[in-house]
Amino acid sequence: MSLYLDNAATTPVRPEVLEAMAPYLTRVFGNPSSHHEVGEAAASALDDARRRVARIVGMRAGDVVFTSGGTESNNAAIKGLVLGSARTHLVTTAIEHESVLASADYLRRLHDVEVTHAPVDATGSLTPDALAGALRENTALVSIGYANNEIGTIQDAAALAAVAHERGVPLHLDAVQAAGWLPLSGTGADAVTIAGHKVGAPKGTGVLAVRGRLPFEPLLHGGGQERGRRSGTPDVAGAVAIATALELAEAERGEAAARVGALSAAFIARVLANVPGARLTGHPSHRLPGTASFVFPGTNGETVLLELERRGVVSSSGSACAAGSDEASHVLLAVGVDHDEARTAVRFTLPRSLTGSLDAVADAVVAAVTAVGSRG
Repeated sequence: MSLYLDNAATTPVRPEVLEAMAPYLTRVFGNPSSHHEVGEAAASALDDARRRVARIVGMRAGDVVFTSGGTESNNAAIKGLVLGSARTHLVTTAIEHESVLASADYLRRLHDVEVTHAPVDATGSLTPDALAGALRENTALVSIGYANNEIGTIQDAAALAAVAHERGVPLHLDAVQAAGWLPLSGTGADAVTIAGHKVGAPKGTGVLAVRGRLPFEPLLHGGGQERGRRSGTPDVAGAVAIATALELAEAERGEAAARVGALSAAFIARVLANVPGARLTGHPSHRLPGTASFVFPGTNGETVLLELERRGVVSSSGSACAAGSDEASHVLLAVGVDHDEARTAVRFTLPRSLTGSLDAVADAVVAAVTAVGSRG
């Protein structure tokens, strides 16, 4: 079986998570909105999951909304907070996930919201000064990724939140990639999005936490579930699953980040030392411990991926949401990588459970790049 190094795309469901959610797929099957014994048992589990997630993100239980994943959470946060505001300006950056950029474009096209992409530097970092320069009197929201899904660069969320709050602007933090690697509380964020399948819960589970004082226009209307922020029958098993996965990841976070970070650093050094012209993308140190993204000039990234898979290593060229696209990564273009070089990108995202050396993987990278490069 191949070694799977595409954990930024998705992770396997943890056995503890499967065990925790199983009762709510079988015997505790009630609708939590039903006012009888069967429904109230489900409602109790949902409330408990909400409290557990709230502790991890540093908000109140009533601030937590369960969603279908990161894309829905980002759409709901951006559209909900901007449309709930009397202001008509949104600040984000050009390196965000497609769900953030597409939500911003929707607001621009259909609601006359002005969108500013605050500039990032060559490492993908947004400085407080750059954010301050992008804010206006009518800014409704700042939406940024806590850690970039392609190059792994970590933003100084607390410093950026302070700049936004000084101007009376809330901060939305896309923490989909950061969950399990970085602290989710104490960031100063007013809204946080999480996807369950990045931390060992099933696909189709997610969280949007929005501080209760913020005006919010929901995407979904109907029965008024989730305090009116997301109508529809809640997925109780999914809520239990993501709460369990987040608790497990949080308990392991410090040790896992140190262990995987050391193994990743050794892997990066070996690749850079042995592949002529190879370049690491993203910030050299303020990066997710499990992310190593390279460009290999003179190759084609997709062809390198095929060579790696032949050698038993599964990785990616970037965001799974753009898989199959022949376009260069918008993230790499935004940080100044030229178009041809951007198409040589290969991203390795490591599991939190990693314990052994990646020297053999580095050697496979050397062999794959050499094979592709020799074909011209």
